[in-house]
Amino acid sequence: MGLDEAIRGTAADIATTLRGAPDTGAAVPGSRWTVGEAAAHLAQANELMAQLADGKARRHGDGTPRGLAEANQLALAAFAERRAEPLAAMIVEQADAFLRSAARPVSHGEPVTPMGPMSLDVLGSYLLTHMLGHGYDLARALDRPHMLDRARVELTLPFLITAMPRVVDAAAAAGLTARYTIRLRGGAGFGATFTDGALTVTPHPPGRPDCTILTEPVAFLLMALGRLGPWGAAARGGVLAWGRKPWLAPRFPTLFSPP
Repeated sequence: MGLDEAIRGTAADIATTLRGAPDTGAAVPGSRWTVGEAAAHLAQANELMAQLADGKARRHGDGTPRGLAEANQLALAAFAERRAEPLAAMIVEQADAFLRSAARPVSHGEPVTPMGPMSLDVLGSYLLTHMLGHGYDLARALDRPHMLDRARVELTLPFLITAMPRVVDAAAAAGLTARYTIRLRGGAGFGATFTDGALTVTPHPPGRPDCTILTEPVAFLLMALGRLGPWGAAARGGVLAWGRKPWLAPRFPTLFSPP
């Protein structure tokens, strides 16, 4: 599965989930948002990313988890639509608009996103990651199958590798020096090296890691997005760890503050 196919398919899956919603006022588990608010946020975010891919400058928060949350609430307050059908259509339309813009020859510099400058490929990975996270929330709220799978999760890695240093919880990581290898079961992996609390992420594992973490792909993304804790993932058989310091594994997800 390629990135374009994953973006298009995920938007369609979310739209299908929404169109079956009997009530968009239902609460989203683990969130202060309703189904309608979460869907409205997705529609707005897809539009923002389509505009960024088209070379338009858009400011949305300051890149910190708190700043993004505040910007999201302000944007929602200014956008009244909460009905399932119009929001489902907008999510699909704006995902398609992103793909059209991303396919055109680039005549501008790298888009400056809410999480910093990114290439169009990484921005596409960001769009997919964002849709998968909120699509999962909507599926849970509406008791429908979620749209996460190994192929789609692997396509989120370019964004996650880029964004992870920006969402380190400085207090949780203070003083930490450790080398992690993170591997997805049956697929890709990457390295995360902390040096006195500062993080460097590489697309390849480091030499002589202190801790190797092998995760089931869906569990990995849910942990990365703050939807699942390390002990919950371990209880579901989603995580294995080994190395010189395997006890570092449960700490890893707690070192980040997802937006």
